[in-house]
Amino acid sequence: MKTETKVKIFLVDDDAVLLKSLEIDFLQHDDYEIKTFATGELCMENISSKPDLIILDYHLNGINFDAMNGINTLDKIKEYDHNIPVVMLSSQDDINVAVNCMHHKAFDYVVKSETAFLRLQKIIADILQMKDMKKQLNWYMERA
Repeated sequence: MKTETKVKIFLVDDDAVLLKSLEIDFLQHDDYEIKTFATGELCMENISSKPDLIILDYHLNGINFDAMNGINTLDKIKEYDHNIPVVMLSSQDDINVAVNCMHHKAFDYVVKSETAFLRLQKIIADILQMKDMKKQLNWYMERA
């Protein structure tokens, strides 16, 4: 019997409505395991469970003004494991914000909108394809 491994996705956003909406959208896909967090601190407390990717809000201080913002959380994630792809999610349609996220090694930047979930699905597919290609390349290089 073949056991399929689910893709573990962390969703991190202080907007409870958006977080629940994304969780419901993602849970419609049987191949995803979703964990949600309202703060970057909670995400970091659970990072040892090794998510395959993280979708992270840019601001993150709507509940607690002293909470780490998205960039601080992104930096901490990359310190922990630079191989975890992080997709930044923001309501700001501002190229400077997107560029800042990319400078901090975000995999991609998505503006919160009615099409954000579809864009996230495409990005996740790209991430999984890249991971598979890396595995194949490593397998080939080990045998060369």
